[in-house]
This record gives sequence, structure tokens and C-alpha cells, in this order.
Amino acid sequence: MSAIRYLSLFSGMEAAHLAWAPLGWECVGVAEIDPAPCALLAHRLPHVPNLGSVTDITDEQIAALGRIDVVIGGSPCQDLSVAGNRAGLAGARSGLFHEQLRIFNAARTFCGARWLVWENVPGAFSSNRGRDFAVVAGALAGCELDVPRDGWGNEGVALGPNGLVEWSVLDAQWFGVAQRRRRVFAVLDTGDWAGRPPVLLEPDSLRGDSAPRREAGEGIAGTLTRSAGERGAEDGERGQLVPETCGTLCADTHPGAYTGQDAYTGRLIPEVSHTLRADGFDASEDGTGRGTPLVPVAFDCKSSGQAGFGVGEIASTMRSMGHANSHQNGGGHLAVQQGMQVRRLTPRECERLQDAPDDWTLVPNSKGKPMADGPRYKMLGNSFAVPVITWIGERIQIAHTYRQRAVA
Repeated sequence: MSAIRYLSLFSGMEAAHLAWAPLGWECVGVAEIDPAPCALLAHRLPHVPNLGSVTDITDEQIAALGRIDVVIGGSPCQDLSVAGNRAGLAGARSGLFHEQLRIFNAARTFCGARWLVWENVPGAFSSNRGRDFAVVAGALAGCELDVPRDGWGNEGVALGPNGLVEWSVLDAQWFGVAQRRRRVFAVLDTGDWAGRPPVLLEPDSLRGDSAPRREAGEGIAGTLTRSAGERGAEDGERGQLVPETCGTLCADTHPGAYTGQDAYTGRLIPEVSHTLRADGFDASEDGTGRGTPLVPVAFDCKSSGQAGFGVGEIASTMRSMGHANSHQNGGGHLAVQQGMQVRRLTPRECERLQDAPDDWTLVPNSKGKPMADGPRYKMLGNSFAVPVITWIGERIQIAHTYRQRAVA
């Protein structure tokens, strides 16, 4: 059986490569315009062509890539996210979904592409009162869909002239990383969908879904100090903190930054910082925090009314921090408390939260200098969680080769 070949759109730090190269898949092309990820792609995948902006990719460029089996892309989500301006698919960024679909149709026509993988935030279900996801699912399937009376569920299917669409909300913490990261994935199969197993739709008991209290079970996420790694596997570093970097958090130190709402600026008042616990309360008897075990606690140190406030041994969702409501330095989003010490997570720790190799984003920038922390945080906040994409790839591979294996 020949290797599966894929085209990556909105490539970023190319988590698809990290997920699918171990499966033997071949990346035939990437598409990225941001200078930092472009520099990373040129350094990490020097022989893979970067097609640039998805709005400029032509049919001729697609045809020149040869056989393509899968097209993957997480079209920008800012216009669908509750942290964005909710412009929906009419927004300039999230509207790039239509370009992704155009490119897939060209790859299907000229290169025999069968599969399209699309990713976005769960806010896609409620954007424009659910009509935006109706457009997405309908466009993928090749038909018009109405919004269900009770709204969109976290899982579903749609069938149309293009083929079968499956969608499901997957959380990275189900797949062995210490990060809560819920994303909706949709997979279009334009091939023999009737004769193969499902890709995204399977019982929760097989997906490694963990209960809210994080009871032991297959595939349960690790913590910031120890992670379960891949399902059932032991990995001493996956998701772990970097012990040698324990500086104190002191973000946004410009005059006037600190107000009564210190969580917005990244500074924690002592009464808050010493009582943060994974259980959500002060574990000591006298209420002072003395005697509280030195358990690392992750929290969102730039949280707002839009993003919520996450505390626990599992990190809250990493963001790129590029929209108007966030400080440009994405490193301020996630922080950790170890005893009385509070600091922001390092880029390497954020790489571990996405299950990327240590220093994957530490490459020369466009000027040949070491990549600064800010662009690294942004790339990581925009990225897929690698083990989620690995699981989807494994499921696609089973479905893609099902008929061949059945005949054999």
C-alpha cells in the first residue's frame, strides 16, 4: 500500500506533520503566510513547498503536487470564537473556510483527494445562531442544511452529493496531554464511505474520554508534573513543567497596568496566589495556605469575562493571544503556581502541552536570529494538539485502506 499523501493549509507550526509523519504519511505541500511559522516550515520541512496564501493558490499549483489523499486545515477561528468579535463566516478570517473548500475541490478534481479535515472552535456551533455551522456542514456535504431545533450536538453526520461528513468535539486532555482544549473536527469522505468503519464517531468508552473528576481510565490526561502520554504509554516528559526555569510572573509592568482586577493584567495578589489549588480551594486548616502541598497549579493569568478563569492540574486552553482582547505576548495566558512561586509557562512547556517535541518552535526567524518567545507562543496557541491529529489520522488510515485490507 502506498503512503497517504496530504496537503496542509493554514499550516502554522505543522502539527499535522508531527502527527502523521510517524504513520508514514507524506506532506506534499503547506500553505502559510505568517513570517514566524513560514520560517519554521522552511527550517523543519525544507523540501516541502509553501504555497503561501490560500486565497492565491491556483488549480495549476494543486495539480502540480501530484496525488493527494487528504487535505487538512483549521481555518482561522477568531470570527467564530466567543473570544473574538463573532463576525461568523462573514468575517475575513473565518470566511477563509470557503477557500479551504475550493482548494479541496481542486485537489479532488486534479489529484484524486478523498478526505477533507476541518478544525475550529466549538463556538462554530452557536455562531450566527447556528447558521454558520449549517453552512460549513452543508458545504462539505454538498447540500443545504437547516439548524436543528435543539441546536447542533457535539457529534453528528451529514450526507450529501459530495459524500459523508462526520463531526465531533474532541478535547486534547482525552488524548494524554495536560491541557483542556476542546475543538470541533469535521471529516468529509468523498469515497466509499458506506463500506468502512466510522472515523470520528465511536463510543466514548473507546475514545479515552475522562470523567470530570479525572478518574483513572484509558487515555486520561496527565498533569503538569506527570503525564500519561499516549494512551496507555508512559512518557516522563509529556506535559511536564521545565524545572530549571522558575522565574516569577510579573507581566504587563507598564505604569497603571495594575488595577483591582489583577487577574486581567497577569499579576496575582498574595491572597489569591497562595490559595490556588487543584481542588479549587485552600487545603490548609487555618486558611493561610501554610502546609498546602507543593502541587503545580495551572491557571489562566490573563483571563477575562470572555475567556473565563481556569484553575487546576490540567492547563486551560492555550490561545494565540493575537486578537484585540489579549496582550500580544501570548506567554501571559498560561501560568503555574508551585508553592508560593508563580510564573508563566515557558515556550517549551507550551510545546509539551501540545505534545510537540521540545524546542520544535525554537528555530531561526526570518532574519536568521533565534525565534523570540512571543511568536513561539502564538504558533503554539494556534496549533492543533498533536495526539488528537494522530488519532484522526489513524482512523482515516483504517478507513482509507479498509477495502484493500478486506480483499487481502
